[in-house]
Amino acid sequence: IFFFVGVQHKMFSMRQSSRRAMKAAMRPIATSAYFDMQKDDTGKKYMEVSVNGVAALRLPQVNKGAAFTLEERKALHLSGLLPPTVKTMEQQVERCYGAYSQIPTNIEKYQYLRHLQERNEHLYYAFLAAHLAEVMPVIYTPTVGEACRKYSYMFNFPRGLSFSVDNISNADQIVGEYHLQDIRMIVVTDSSAILGIGDQGYGGMGIPIGKLALYTAAGGVSPFQTCPITLDVGTGREDLLSDPMYLGVKMGRLTGEAYMAMMDKFVQAVQRNWPKAIIQWEDFSKDVAFEVLHRYRDVVSSFNDDIQGTGAVTMAGVIAACKKTNQKLSDQMIVISGAGAGGAGVAWVLREGMIREGLTPEQARARVMVLDSTGLLYEGRHKMEAYKNDSAQTAELAKSFAPDGGVPNLLQTIKGSKATCLIGLGGITGQFTEEIIKAVAANCEIPIILPLSNPNANVEAFPEDIVKWTDNRALIACGSPFDDVPLPDGGAVPIGQGNNAFVFPGLGAGAVCVGATRITDNMVMEGGYAVAEYCCEHWPELKRLYPPVSEMRIVGKEVAKRVALQAVKDGVATISDQSDEAVIAAVEESFWEPVYPTVVPRKFGSVL
Repeated sequence: IFFFVGVQHKMFSMRQSSRRAMKAAMRPIATSAYFDMQKDDTGKKYMEVSVNGVAALRLPQVNKGAAFTLEERKALHLSGLLPPTVKTMEQQVERCYGAYSQIPTNIEKYQYLRHLQERNEHLYYAFLAAHLAEVMPVIYTPTVGEACRKYSYMFNFPRGLSFSVDNISNADQIVGEYHLQDIRMIVVTDSSAILGIGDQGYGGMGIPIGKLALYTAAGGVSPFQTCPITLDVGTGREDLLSDPMYLGVKMGRLTGEAYMAMMDKFVQAVQRNWPKAIIQWEDFSKDVAFEVLHRYRDVVSSFNDDIQGTGAVTMAGVIAACKKTNQKLSDQMIVISGAGAGGAGVAWVLREGMIREGLTPEQARARVMVLDSTGLLYEGRHKMEAYKNDSAQTAELAKSFAPDGGVPNLLQTIKGSKATCLIGLGGITGQFTEEIIKAVAANCEIPIILPLSNPNANVEAFPEDIVKWTDNRALIACGSPFDDVPLPDGGAVPIGQGNNAFVFPGLGAGAVCVGATRITDNMVMEGGYAVAEYCCEHWPELKRLYPPVSEMRIVGKEVAKRVALQAVKDGVATISDQSDEAVIAAVEESFWEPVYPTVVPRKFGSVL
């Protein structure tokens, strides 16, 4: 991508693993050791299982509960183990929603849905599909943050894989013995930078679980081809290390060569056992996020959602704002508060978008200002990490913003640059004060204000305040869900949610569908453009910068198609028929739907 870590890596053995993995990828793989998806002569899918009786009811990928037909009950030895009346999935969803609606708190609702996921996976995703807008804040941000904090106290069901210093030497065996065998999408975290709440140790496992739920709910990736993974490299939090209930390894965080050695073993195990898998690096601290992405992106098909996904979805909102006001991205003067993984990724994508519109790299850089906790990034500034150099302005420009010779602060940068677009990614609650917002509004008729920090408690400014301070001139979107802002005349200002889930599920799904050997920058960018264009076409009202969350599944499919086509253009697709028509058809065909398949016992002589 763009970033660069000034260290040399010994990658020969991993590239050897990659070549072996390509050969292994040609072999047919069963879905699981316990079940496999098949097609009959008419093309209809069915599930062949090697379990029956109580075991079939305990396997969430197989279990239908009261929806097992009488024929299935007889064939699978379930007679007498279930209520006598057969129910439809729709009736089950209705029953679940009735129970869900009675639960008083979001964290208890989160736990209810996790239990449902571990009992009946088809029903879980049918429930999400029916109520996606309502449950999004429960299964992911902001509730998942609380779930991560309380993970060791709420733990009931294991899911996915966990690696630590105690078992990483056996990574090959562990991956090879996993009950799901045809893994295509992995979300992995080291839990060092969970949302806006930092190091959560082993509790960060809640993030990969939640992300993969969205890969299926919004991106149509089969849940039977996904695996959440936590790399427990220790924790720097003494309160976790001293907590007798803490489930993670009780040691300080690995760093340096020891950390990378563990990462190498993990990647090699994935390559050898799941050669078609795509890895999403999630919630790694900025200290290692860029290095991990740079180290492995040419070795295994992978991307970092905090860097690339955040960049793409933010660009989508800014592009939508520009289209609705008859402007170009390159017309904007953008200020980004927050220079972590997300801020750096957003700055990169916005610069690339401006370059596509005809600006030179130097011109694009001069129109995207980035600030960290010290102030504006500029060349030669002290205390500035190497990865920030790509976003640094000239020292001369910085001096013009702060004539006293200090580092320009946010207000000085807004005034000096005549910013028209302000983006918040630093997680500083209330940072966008009335003075800050009014300074942006003074520079243009329609300012773009995007306080994107998660969760809601970390938002830089509340939407209702922005509406008031700009006399309802601003175009606004947030990273977490906020209600529309009511107006005195009875109308309301829609507050779109710039959630990465508009991009990453489709990005992963499109890449999986065409067997992408690499996630290119163009594929990431295409995902952002797809979201913006969908919003402008289907929601043309001026103030809406993102589609409703209720349409996330529709958007996810459009993103998947665009990403898959871009993968073909970039030469990284391995699908045999690479015509546009065939690629679109492949995305449609592979888009997983939460519908119960007919379940039959394994045929005599067949091997799962």
